[in-house]
Amino acid sequence: MLGEINDFLNNLIWGNILIYMLPALGIFFTISSRFVQFRYFFKMFHILRDTVHDKDGHISSFQALMLSVAGRVGGGNIAGVAVAITLGGPGAVFWMWIIGLIGMSTSFFECSLAQLYKEKDALETGVYRGGPAYYVTKALGQRWLGVIISVLLMFTFGFAFNATQSFIITTSFESSFNIPTWITSIAITLIFAFAVFGGIKRITRFSEVIVPIMAVGYLLIAIVVIALNYAQIPHLIALIVQEAFSPTSAISGGIGAVMLQGAKRGMFSNEAGLGSAPNVAAVAYVAHPVQQGIVQSFSVFIDTIILCSCTAFIILLSGVYVPGQSGVDGVLLTQNALIEHIGPFGGYFVTVALFLFGFSSILYNYYLAENSLNFFNSGNKSLFTIFRIFVIALIIWGSFQDLASIFSFADLSMGLLAVINMFAIALLYKPALRLIKGYDRQIKEGIKPVLRYNDYNEFKIDKAIWKEIVDNINDIRKQN
Repeated sequence: MLGEINDFLNNLIWGNILIYMLPALGIFFTISSRFVQFRYFFKMFHILRDTVHDKDGHISSFQALMLSVAGRVGGGNIAGVAVAITLGGPGAVFWMWIIGLIGMSTSFFECSLAQLYKEKDALETGVYRGGPAYYVTKALGQRWLGVIISVLLMFTFGFAFNATQSFIITTSFESSFNIPTWITSIAITLIFAFAVFGGIKRITRFSEVIVPIMAVGYLLIAIVVIALNYAQIPHLIALIVQEAFSPTSAISGGIGAVMLQGAKRGMFSNEAGLGSAPNVAAVAYVAHPVQQGIVQSFSVFIDTIILCSCTAFIILLSGVYVPGQSGVDGVLLTQNALIEHIGPFGGYFVTVALFLFGFSSILYNYYLAENSLNFFNSGNKSLFTIFRIFVIALIIWGSFQDLASIFSFADLSMGLLAVINMFAIALLYKPALRLIKGYDRQIKEGIKPVLRYNDYNEFKIDKAIWKEIVDNINDIRKQN
């Protein structure tokens, strides 16, 4: 009965609320901000180039971006896209692109708000904390809601999703290389422990190494596949667009099934609006919240438009995909498609890619859980140590379990988190619009934007934090 209730609530939240709520609010944010995700797209490169380094060693925009990509980019990019194509046909890819482009604005809003309402970490010098729990508490004055958000984040990402990632990695290595799951789980936990016991700064340093390797490696493989089949690319793109509006390959449901599968793949993959990425966005040391909103918007683009498309092209350019065929395992379909293109090496590559994607997601998930714990506890180092040991134990435990039911409950908690977060962003869209207008104004004045914190008195921000940041950045700019 508990499982039936969980399934009912999952279908209600994901199939009847979020499937409409996320794109609808994304369109609203896009129009009200005058298409901010496209207007500022190329500014992202300037923001990353102008990263500020100071004596306290704050976390840079690039490091925060890599940690965010570590979470958005995961096994779902390999398996989830395959499932979407299997159930919705090639047209699902088009709607995946659309939901990704719309989601860029949602991510911009939530991550800009996380920056605006961030606070200092009580235990680690030069580190900030923030996210939905913080902005619903400070801006809306609803700490009880912040507590609920923190609990949902901790359970979903720190416990359930990390155990699941461990299961995926260890079983994949056992299948491909015949390595027992317990050996792989011990290796994962040793590397993981070294990263997390060094704090968020070490976690971001791991991410800025692992993420570019996995993303670029996967992109290069896709480029090789496209180069080998370049003559088919125009026809493939035309097929994707045609199937998006006149589907012939969807298993059931017609155009509705195609749109649903593409939208689900986009939402699950890029996490825009789900309330997870803002926790990472808040740690970056930037002169203006809009700057990190722009960078995190680009993170959605990397995940959905670039890497999910890589998987889609690998599958659709192979002879492995059979329209209308159901019951195909997502990872297996991608793996077989890559083997078809480049031989047996393709199967091993998918396994290694899953390891890199999965481990980077474990680091990201852990940080979300730690940030949630920080919301309750701001000064007890022993509690953080116990928490880290507990998470490590769950990673080992997860490698020996069948996690289908736990993952299902995690989907439910993530759905509840998304509903709460989207309502909060909708209520706080005015501060976000004010941020955009202030940023635009300074760009027109020909100056490098900084947050003019005295213009935001009614929004209950911590002006002391922003005064320190702005004064420090202005001093660094003068010296340079």
